[in-house]
Amino acid sequence: MRVSELAKRAKVTPETVRHYTRLGLIHAQRDPNNGYQLYDKLGVQRLNFIRQASELGFSLKQIEEIFEQSDSGDSPCPLVRDLLQKKVPETKAKIAQLQAHLLKMEGALKAWEEMPDGTPDGHSICCLIEDWEEKESESK
Repeated sequence: MRVSELAKRAKVTPETVRHYTRLGLIHAQRDPNNGYQLYDKLGVQRLNFIRQASELGFSLKQIEEIFEQSDSGDSPCPLVRDLLQKKVPETKAKIAQLQAHLLKMEGALKAWEEMPDGTPDGHSICCLIEDWEEKESESK
């Protein structure tokens, strides 16, 4: 099948297929008559795997490692399990950082409710951002 057909079957864009081909994650044969890249069922399987692994947070480099182990006849499952076990606490930490960031944003919005819009006067750019921490600390 050609790039567009593979993309449609795997529910990705043709550019995604080309990108993964350039990275060596999927492989194509060249049609000797017209030079088109041709893919087989393994291309569909690998593209679906890449999509699913990406949804779990695996990087393309990690997916490449998984493919290398599988292609060499070794089970990549222990590697997959180990990588995901490391990703869970990393993701929890990112969520905590995002929650703290959200609280800060909400605090800024609350402080800005009472602040007037300022006009740049050569000494400030936007008083909302420049003065909000002061207003936030006053409200605590």
